[in-house]
Amino acid sequence: MKLFITGISTDVGKTIASAIIVEALGADYWKPIQAGDLDNSDSHKVESYVSNTKSKFHANAYALNTPASPHLAAEIDGVVIDLQKIKEPKTDNRLVIEGAGGIFVPLNDSECVIDLIQPDYKVIVVSRHYLGSINHTLLTIESLLNRKIAIGGIVFSGDENKSTESIILNKTRLKCIGRIEQEPYFDKNVIKEYADRFRDQLLQL
Repeated sequence: MKLFITGISTDVGKTIASAIIVEALGADYWKPIQAGDLDNSDSHKVESYVSNTKSKFHANAYALNTPASPHLAAEIDGVVIDLQKIKEPKTDNRLVIEGAGGIFVPLNDSECVIDLIQPDYKVIVVSRHYLGSINHTLLTIESLLNRKIAIGGIVFSGDENKSTESIILNKTRLKCIGRIEQEPYFDKNVIKEYADRFRDQLLQL
């Protein structure tokens, strides 16, 4: 099983969702492209949250210095992101792949994050409630379906909004993997609690 974690925008909770899913499945983790915060990258964060001893954390294909859209961060670093050079790590384990921002975040002049998604991946969409989030969620899902990309389900992040969640699930007919509350903090124990809650839904994918 290979799960690609994407969000409807930036800062919607992809990394926390990735940590929960990695812990729930004892999966490996890989973030192909990291832009900025290299000393405390998403890979570092996920590893710090995961308790199991099975998961391995694979190196970024591109580790860029500037916290910006990957195409700009790469330009500032004097490189061009080449998707042909992004090689999926070899593992016999399940693999969780975390994207960067939303699916149409540009990687170079012609390709976006959506172009990283391989035919054998299933996508988990992380949606967080804010004004406009219904539109962003439905656009994300419609775009994935237009490319015939398999969607495993949705994770809702942040304060509950029953009306928003209901309309999204009714319109998309997708499975809700679970919801991540607006917790005061996240640590290994909190991540493990969510992993236990999410595991059954994830194993059905």
